Amino acid sequence: MRFMILVKATKESEAAVAPPSEEMILEMGKFNDELIKAGVMLAGEGLHPSAKGARVRFGKKGGPTVVVDGPFAETKELVAGYWIWQVTSREEAIAWLRRAPFENTEIEVRQVFESADFDVKTEEGRALLAAEDEFRKTHKPM
Repeated sequence: MRFMILVKATKESEAAVAPPSEEMILEMGKFNDELIKAGVMLAGEGLHPSAKGARVRFGKKGGPTVVVDGPFAETKELVAGYWIWQVTSREEAIAWLRRAPFENTEIEVRQVFESADFDVKTEEGRALLAAEDEFRKTHKPM
């Protein structure tokens, strides 16, 4: 099972007042090394503040799209970083997360859909899912 671990933004991460301390970088590096050595971590990155981002809103099919430049006001709705982990269960993901060197941070754990989760009945649909699975095997994020 794959899980996306979403590190929620804070006022501090959105303000980008100061990058993480060297101590935090070293602690997070050690934690990431543990995840990699255990075969858990597939990908993971920190994100720049929303002031450097944009949101693209889609209307009805064929309708206009609207681009809204950051920053975005509600930090509780923003993501400051993420991991993709390969684990056997949600409980295992949470057990790993309890070891992370965070303070005053909220983390969201969400399972990633796998091909087997979809009820595809056509040969075309099965071929599409098989092609996507093959792509994932040959294009590892890390």
